[in-house]
Amino acid sequence: MSGCPFNGHTAETPDGAAPDSGAAPGSADDPAPSPAAAAAPLPGKGRLSRRGLLSLAGVGGAGAVAGLAAGLLGPDALAAAATPAASGNIIPFHGGRQAGIITPAQDRLHIAAFDVVTEDRAALIRLLKAWTAAAEAMTAGRTTGSTGAVDGPYDAPPEDTGEALDLGAGNLTLTFGFGSGLFENDRKARFGLEGLRPDALIDLPHFPGDDLQPGRTGGDLVVQACADDPQVAVHAIRNLARIGFGQARVRWSQLGFGRTSSTSRSQPTPRNLFGFKDGTSNLKAEDTALLDEHVWAGAGTRPGEAWMAGGTYLVSRRIRMHIEIWDRTSLREQEGLIGRTKGAGAPLSGGGEFTAPDFEIQGRGGEPLIPLDAHVRLAHSSRNDGVKMLRRGYNYTDGSDGLGHLDAGLLFIAFVKDPRTHYVPMQLAMAKDDTLALEYLKHTGSGLFAVPPGTSAGGFIGEGLFA
Repeated sequence: MSGCPFNGHTAETPDGAAPDSGAAPGSADDPAPSPAAAAAPLPGKGRLSRRGLLSLAGVGGAGAVAGLAAGLLGPDALAAAATPAASGNIIPFHGGRQAGIITPAQDRLHIAAFDVVTEDRAALIRLLKAWTAAAEAMTAGRTTGSTGAVDGPYDAPPEDTGEALDLGAGNLTLTFGFGSGLFENDRKARFGLEGLRPDALIDLPHFPGDDLQPGRTGGDLVVQACADDPQVAVHAIRNLARIGFGQARVRWSQLGFGRTSSTSRSQPTPRNLFGFKDGTSNLKAEDTALLDEHVWAGAGTRPGEAWMAGGTYLVSRRIRMHIEIWDRTSLREQEGLIGRTKGAGAPLSGGGEFTAPDFEIQGRGGEPLIPLDAHVRLAHSSRNDGVKMLRRGYNYTDGSDGLGHLDAGLLFIAFVKDPRTHYVPMQLAMAKDDTLALEYLKHTGSGLFAVPPGTSAGGFIGEGLFA
């Protein structure tokens, strides 16, 4: 898969390499999440949520519940039970860089791209400000709007859809990006953004083998919601879509489960739907020097690009796996196609999972132990001018295709400094020569978005673009 979605071989790390110090101080995308203060138990007391309190009803009715709770926990705890206790941690929304990039990858994803349907610059800015306020609330485990899901006028639609009540923040992160269509539509400038489209925000070429579906490709805006709880992630995208009604509409969206990369050395290596470890050599939050070199964008070469300094570029590719064909392939062939062992994830040249692959070692027959068309060989940084990327992909399954085949695969997401150098050449090479990509994968969706730097309290998403 593109950008080595299986093992992240764009950044091989030798065994025993010492991690760098981590994310920049003050960054929202800090690898160590801040705990949710609201989730802390009361001093000397056990925290009783409203749901937990009601579950005591079987003891003897509502009156008995109130008396029992007051006696066991005290009046302060009883009053606190009226407000759902936040579960999980809170990752701050504001910071020098957006969260959800080097944040330790959560297990659930809901990503959506939007088309902006208004042509009013002021309306777009209002939307971004409203999204910022909602994102700040939801990532803190709060409801959107001033009255939330249940406290508004009884005869009016609630300001929050309510399905995340009682669930807490769940380590939710919301990451926003801008597509090329925000700057130009039918080659005409939009929203007074003439000259502000970064040179790196290209239109991705049509790669060999692409079978892109328009309804899964492109978009003016993108929002990546990652969380520990799938309902928290779905709630976030749902409410942003609700807030954007009349200004932006969903172009495509995708649910993801089971991260297919690690973004911190504290995380074990996960597996993709082909059963192989994925993200072994992905860039990590601790690799600060490498992140500066390969992920974080600079101010560009033109004055109009300065607003992107400290941001990055998000590449998304929906990659369908031909599961049934793979499941009938021998283990020997599977490992040869990947270039790693299926169990331990070690390169076929020997060693452990984190041993750097040796592409020169030959077997008894004189053939390389790692085949010439192996995915790990073609995606390795040594074969791609040393470029690396930070991958943050997820498995997906969308039922069957009506022919008895699973519609399942990988939503490949990568963050790069410049897609012209850090993605396009690699994908072109693999689309031509990677047997895995040629016979077992099909790219059905695609997108490229400029992800601006983070915001400070009182600011809004992309504020520098509209300054």
